[in-house]
Amino acid sequence: MTQTITSVLVANRGEIACRVFTTCQAMGLRTVAVYSDPDADAPHVRMADSAVALPGSTSAQTYLRPDKIIAAAQAAGADAIHPGYGFLSENAEFAQAVVDAGLVWIGPPAVAITAMGSKVNAKALMASAGVPVLTDIDPDAVTEADLPLLIKASAGGGGRGMRIVREVAELADAVAAARREAESAFGDPTVFCEPYIERGHHIEVQVMADDHGTVWAVGERECSIQRRHQKVIEEAPAPLVERIGPDMRERLYAAARLAVESIGYRGAGTVEFLADAGSAGSGKFFFLETNTRLQVEHPVTELTTGTDLVAWQIRVAEGEALPEREPVSAGHSIEVRLYAEDPANDWQPQSGTVTSIDLPASAHFEQLSRPGVRVDSGVADGSEISTFYDPMLAKVISWAPTRERAAAMLARALSDAKIHGVVTNRDMLVNTLRDETFLSGDTDTAYLDTVGLDVLSAPLASPEDVRVAAVAAALAQSAINRSTARTLGSLPSGWRNIASDYQVKRYTACGGAADGDEIVARYRFGNSGVELPDLPESTVVSVSSDEVVIATGGVTRRYTVSVSTERVSGAQTVNVDWPGASVAFARVPRYVDPAAQARPGSLLAPMPGSVIRVAVAEGDAVTAGQPLLWLEAMKMEHTISAPSDGVVSVLAVEPGRQLSVGDVLAVIAEPD
Repeated sequence: MTQTITSVLVANRGEIACRVFTTCQAMGLRTVAVYSDPDADAPHVRMADSAVALPGSTSAQTYLRPDKIIAAAQAAGADAIHPGYGFLSENAEFAQAVVDAGLVWIGPPAVAITAMGSKVNAKALMASAGVPVLTDIDPDAVTEADLPLLIKASAGGGGRGMRIVREVAELADAVAAARREAESAFGDPTVFCEPYIERGHHIEVQVMADDHGTVWAVGERECSIQRRHQKVIEEAPAPLVERIGPDMRERLYAAARLAVESIGYRGAGTVEFLADAGSAGSGKFFFLETNTRLQVEHPVTELTTGTDLVAWQIRVAEGEALPEREPVSAGHSIEVRLYAEDPANDWQPQSGTVTSIDLPASAHFEQLSRPGVRVDSGVADGSEISTFYDPMLAKVISWAPTRERAAAMLARALSDAKIHGVVTNRDMLVNTLRDETFLSGDTDTAYLDTVGLDVLSAPLASPEDVRVAAVAAALAQSAINRSTARTLGSLPSGWRNIASDYQVKRYTACGGAADGDEIVARYRFGNSGVELPDLPESTVVSVSSDEVVIATGGVTRRYTVSVSTERVSGAQTVNVDWPGASVAFARVPRYVDPAAQARPGSLLAPMPGSVIRVAVAEGDAVTAGQPLLWLEAMKMEHTISAPSDGVVSVLAVEPGRQLSVGDVLAVIAEPD
């Protein structure tokens, strides 16, 4: 049946909403956004033709409310709803409610979501069809022989609700935590267990099906590099499949087509497999799950096949038939997920204001006509990274004729990016793209542990680079001071008519392996130029309030400097960028407010979030490493443990308390 779509509401936020709007606008369709209170001024709201508020802050109050979203579509005159990914995208009841409301659902039928959206049901279907699957295990029947196990949420993906269990004694707590996380992220606490393959390759096949019996297998992707079971780097085609050959690819495609043909699927979806690294020579793989939606990593398939998957989602929803010939892949594409998180500090999620973001790009959300870099992002200058949602800033995707060139171009774009205001995983991504193991294509799910996070999260800027950057920051700030001076502004900074000591500015590094390290910048303006007593190999070429040019060892570099001041505290952050690296500093104040000093033994919140459980009370004796409380931040659960043996002399939080970074959680006193 043919249905004409004129206006599309995207039941989502951020990058994916912007991505869908881009295609809709290119197709001449009107667009409608929905937004929560924290997203009121978000880029996806500004990009849409109209927007409807969903009062509330949390996902449960807003983006997980089918009634509110359908009412918003009706109020705005939208005749179709695109779910994006995450939230309600794999919710069969929502899909059916959209259809029952007389709207077009841009996704698979509700019955297909029910059949494939449940990982348990999907595995049973594949097993009956003869596709190899990993056996489900009843949590109540687990023995030592079943370990290690992976607990997974049945209703969603993205690493939410996943836990690895290596000891039977850990099982009950892990299942309970997984259920809480799944309930928070998807509104469904159902979890299941399966054997955990330590060094597998995560391979997935993009599928697209219409109502006329045509099913496409639109290339495969490899997504093995993951942190906390959430993908970080994805690429197409899969290096493992390329290495083994076309036989493995055809078997993967056949299994993927079988999965969707057997249930009358329609629209875009992804069939995921786990290939055993120990059996890589034979191309052996196991069915994992089917995602009945568009995947985060769909751009690598778009760039290698020249196919707009969102456009085909809309065209199929209107009843159009797919051409019989499947798209053909060419070249290589790599995508990285740029997150507001600190890999060097146990992947701690970050929140705050993105004061500036500039990612070199050839295109935004669109196809590339030549080798280059595409950026898909729902974040702009001034965007707030909220504790309520996923902390992804952008997807940065390259395409080139070869994998090596795609990796080099992507690494260059990321290393030259200017991202101010929050700590990100940018340096880790660049180091990975330049790592020999990655470039060899041997990237299984244990890659991060094998290479070592300490190696991959090392800052792009060397200690010597940081010292030079600190001097550039100090000189630029001195130029700012002179430009705003009310009297004698033409005199050099720190000018005296007799010999004087060096001027000094102190900074602490923000984020990364050097987080909190103090750097002292000393300089003096003299008759022959700027003297740098701690950098004898460096010469200052020029100084302005936003750019300092310094030659070190005969090599000249331009350092771009920007200063931001926190409106409430007055604290200054100085960002220094140059080709290939950047550093953020916090200016150390000359005088410290005694009231801002934490009491000895204080345990501070390492991230913003909400307290969901507390396991101790004041007066309890605790041991080092003992869990004290649990925080929920960016839809993930984090355990806060005792840093040492002692007694809980102060407990400053309770379940439900909203926290900022640095808030006091408890005070652990000496045992005596």
